[in-house]
Amino acid sequence: MIMRRGHQLLLAANPWFIWGSLLVALVFNMMQNMGLWGRAAWMPDVLALVLVFWSIHQPRRIGIGTAFVFGIFMDVHQGALLGQHALAYTVLGFLAIAIHLRLLWFSASLQAFQVLPLFAALHAIEFVVRMLAGAAFPGFLILLAPLIESLLWPVVSVLLLIPQRRTPEPDANRPL
Repeated sequence: MIMRRGHQLLLAANPWFIWGSLLVALVFNMMQNMGLWGRAAWMPDVLALVLVFWSIHQPRRIGIGTAFVFGIFMDVHQGALLGQHALAYTVLGFLAIAIHLRLLWFSASLQAFQVLPLFAALHAIEFVVRMLAGAAFPGFLILLAPLIESLLWPVVSVLLLIPQRRTPEPDANRPL
């Protein structure tokens, strides 16, 4: 792939960091659900944010199967209809992998506009499954969650790319 001017060549992502960031996001989601706001409809889904990030940047390591397993974890934790988050995360992972090559050409701030429909689809799937299962209408604040997740996208991108941006040790044989 031809790199744009001013782009830095990234180091390989450490698998321990990838899985660690996913587990931290899972724990954060679990703590957020038990926190002050509970399961507020407007709260961002940090696990979905990290899943989309790694599905875009490492589609061969983090894919649809990983999204499904983390979705099952969220379903069990929330006591939700089993498969609700699994279905939503699986579709989210598929859509992220489908657009990952195009998305990497944009800066993080422009990527936020591109991932907004993905997060809207995630919350729409969860909403439809909940409504079909007979849950109460969560209110129109549910429309804020995809917007908040899209606004958090540049922050998450910068934070998760920090270990890959470090400069390698200079070597006379490697000018890069």
